[in-house]
Amino acid sequence: MKAMLFRRAGAALEWVDRANPQPGAQQLLLRVRACGVCRTDLHLVDGELADAASPVIPGHEIVGEVIAMGDAVRGFALGQRVGVPWLGATCGTCAYCADGRENLCDAARFTGCQIDGGYAELAAADARYCIALPGGTSDVELAPLLCAGLIGYRALKLAGPARRLGIYGFGAAAHIVAQVAVAQQREVYAFTRAGDAEAQEFARSLGACWAGTSLEAPPAALDAALIFAPVGALVPAALRAVRKGGSVVCGGIHMSDVPAFPYALLWGERVLRSVANLTRADAAEFFDLVQRAPVRTHCVAYPLAQANQALADLRAGHVRGAAVLVPQMA
Repeated sequence: MKAMLFRRAGAALEWVDRANPQPGAQQLLLRVRACGVCRTDLHLVDGELADAASPVIPGHEIVGEVIAMGDAVRGFALGQRVGVPWLGATCGTCAYCADGRENLCDAARFTGCQIDGGYAELAAADARYCIALPGGTSDVELAPLLCAGLIGYRALKLAGPARRLGIYGFGAAAHIVAQVAVAQQREVYAFTRAGDAEAQEFARSLGACWAGTSLEAPPAALDAALIFAPVGALVPAALRAVRKGGSVVCGGIHMSDVPAFPYALLWGERVLRSVANLTRADAAEFFDLVQRAPVRTHCVAYPLAQANQALADLRAGHVRGAAVLVPQMA
């Protein structure tokens, strides 16, 4: 099979021929129909994920067709369309797993990081962590929901019942969670990088009631803020924007250092917290929600061989919505 391979930090992904994976007893073998390009993939190629394997095939927003399965697999069928998310395996026995917080399992392994992912024509994945996908939506449009959508949803849950919601960094996750929030009749305030009028207009087109730069104060105090841009300096900015008792939720797996800020920004029972990974329960809840809420992903499709260009465009902020690789695309 053809694949894009990560070998070392700072180097471009390599276009390689690899032996076709063979499914283990609990695995599905998938023909990859689409794979989203996530900001986490940028952190991988930049060497910012300390536990990443090398070499490894990136990609953890996989939409695939089941073409073979292990003897122990139950609940899936040949030809079925399934999704493979970031969470690829857990121990199932630790205190976190027993408490419904498998996202914090110390033995967890992640797709496209320690487990070969979807920047390839084929992928093998543990069926117990795969998701049966709904019909009615294209492969390309579904792919970003498997991480950008799921992490955005988990961040939104941790923000609580916030009516006025700020979103910092208007990329793949933000453009999905904004639609969910609007469908829930929340007010969305979008914060973008300075000078990005196009991103602000994009946010307004998705229902944001206000859009400005991260240096601006919103016209009303926020109940909560979600930060998706990997910029530590946004933490004090968001704390400054939320009311007393409000929450700031950091949705990324990696962020630049948070600068020192006066305690007064946190005082008033404001809450600062992070989101780590996702659970299978999150996936079940989210895909049930998007079948009822009017959520549409905006995607730019690239052939698999152009994965490096897709990553470069994402880094430069040239992608409105989400980038998605399509192995069969010429």
